[in-house]
Amino acid sequence: MSLNKILLIGNLGSDPEMRSLPSGKKVAQFAVATNRRYKLEGQVRVETEWFQIAAFGRLAEICGEFLKKGKPVFIEGRIHTRSWIDQSGQKHYRTQVVAEGMRMIGKANGSDGRQPEQSEDPEPF
Repeated sequence: MSLNKILLIGNLGSDPEMRSLPSGKKVAQFAVATNRRYKLEGQVRVETEWFQIAAFGRLAEICGEFLKKGKPVFIEGRIHTRSWIDQSGQKHYRTQVVAEGMRMIGKANGSDGRQPEQSEDPEPF
């Protein structure tokens, strides 16, 4: 038995980049930053780890439509490493998270939790 599963809660580093594969299937690529806070010698330290995410198909379309830079997100997926040889013959590796699920988290109306402002004299319908 084996298991390849990763769960991430973090913030988007940029808006998702959308593209299409030759088959027409959509791909969304974006980065998610997670923070770890700890104390060392009485000082609070923050360690940031960046994860490259790839979503495919309908999930990619949803990510492209709703995810925005800075917003918190929950990603469920698997780790995938691919390799290729460039034109000069050098081998390269790229490790990323292939998203299998995504959930937007945080406040629906903005990050500060306030209600949208309304004018004092709203216009009738």
